[in-house]
Amino acid sequence: MTDTPPEIAELIREKLMARSSEERFLMGVRMFDAARAMVLASLPAGLAPMDIKRQLFQRLYGEAAPF
Repeated sequence: MTDTPPEIAELIREKLMARSSEERFLMGVRMFDAARAMVLASLPAGLAPMDIKRQLFQRLYGEAAPF
């Protein structure tokens, strides 16, 4: 479901695609870093480093961590 009108979605896509591939890549990296920071901030305090890694992996990728 989307509440964005198709003409606005197309305008946004055009503006995004007008950027260089490097700029688009860096935008993705920054968005992932922001998402990671939000997940880390939501974890309970005092977790062991391995538990932090496990929970971060599970929340980002939706399945149990392989380690």
